[in-house]
Amino acid sequence: MSAPVTLCFLLRDGSAGEEVLLGLKKTGFGAGKVVGIGGHVEPGESTVAAICREVAEETSLVIGAMDLIPAGTVAFEFPAKPDWDMFTTVYLCRDFDGDAVESDEITPQWHPVSELPHAQMWADASHWLPAFLSGERGHWRVVLNDDNETVASSTRTPPRGAVPAENAGS
Repeated sequence: MSAPVTLCFLLRDGSAGEEVLLGLKKTGFGAGKVVGIGGHVEPGESTVAAICREVAEETSLVIGAMDLIPAGTVAFEFPAKPDWDMFTTVYLCRDFDGDAVESDEITPQWHPVSELPHAQMWADASHWLPAFLSGERGHWRVVLNDDNETVASSTRTPPRGAVPAENAGS
């Protein structure tokens, strides 16, 4: 059974274009990597309630449920360590209150969307994060190799009712 997780990518207009808030993970799973803001969904908690709570805990920013933009999901599979499997609901958010502040878990930092720090991130992020940030929606399935770091496969399923790109506008 995959653990329910949620991530939120906060976006703002910066001096050099659109920026996304990421964080250097200081503790726990993924420590030392640059990650999205988010975490586990507690029992009985919705993904919306969980991400509003996680963003506040990790960055001190306040986001409202109505300001969340559903982006899709990512199912992470770790065949060599199945207890790490996660089903992640991903949101974007452009409207928030406050300034990002370092917490015990995360050092938040704004990055230009066009210059994501892929070398410091989980290897899978390059498969789905740029797509979500550019407005694509869908569901990804990412299978990691036995090293639990590199990607064995990554597949995207468009959301139900979506028009395939090659047919859009016809």
